[in-house]
Amino acid sequence: MRLEGATAIVTGGSSGIGLATAELLAARGANIVIVARDLERLEAAREAVAVAAQSDAQRVLAVSCDVSRWEDVRDMVGRVEAEVGPVDLLMACAGYCTPMRFTELPIEEFRSHLDANLLGVTYPARAVAPGMMERGHGHIAMVSSMGGFIGVYGYSAYSPAKFGVMGLAEVLRSELKPHGIGVTVMCPPNVDTPGYAREIEIEPAETAAINGNVKAVSPRSMAEVFVSAVERGKYLVVPGLMNGLLYRLKGLFPELFFMVFDADVAKVRKAAKDGAAS
Repeated sequence: MRLEGATAIVTGGSSGIGLATAELLAARGANIVIVARDLERLEAAREAVAVAAQSDAQRVLAVSCDVSRWEDVRDMVGRVEAEVGPVDLLMACAGYCTPMRFTELPIEEFRSHLDANLLGVTYPARAVAPGMMERGHGHIAMVSSMGGFIGVYGYSAYSPAKFGVMGLAEVLRSELKPHGIGVTVMCPPNVDTPGYAREIEIEPAETAAINGNVKAVSPRSMAEVFVSAVERGKYLVVPGLMNGLLYRLKGLFPELFFMVFDADVAKVRKAAKDGAAS
């Protein structure tokens, strides 16, 4: 996809992968609309994206919107089309994770994770797809997670929502391809953001042991992979050699895959038991 002159909406655009993605798109000459809820962070992000733009002619707009609310998303897309122009590209980056054991996670977190991580991708895609279909071109890109194909200990709300994003991406790839619309889904590992720092503080020891096998990466590095995949029209992106191996290992040898993760959990629980006994 050619990015210069395109109009792109980036959800979750005030921080993390979303902000880094918006900056890269601006550097490639796209008009950018960053979407998030926090107005103060949005304005700071808008200034950063504007600095990254190729020229003063590019539009950089910040819109406060709760992407888990259909009416808000519909109105946001309508505003973008009226003020900037038809949407050529959606980069759906919004999401969050509260890692806790299934029976300990507050019940309201299950709906909240589905709202933010699944509906927060579904609604923006649903709002821009009809226009893209009418014009016969466009691209919808979404961020899932390694937790979108691996049911990680402690991710009882997060993984189901991100698995849902993977399912949505497959359906959209099939349905929108005949209309000239591309779809990309990226499954990053842990990303070094304030949100991930919060996760580390509260995650169960078993989750920490599993996550300790995968080093956190920078938002910029993931944004570079994400934007490059859109430019090349690539569907599935699993960054990193080890992550790619895990993706294939689960598909080819699920028994071995589960043995590896079960061993991590057993090691932590044994250490805790030994510590309590001493």
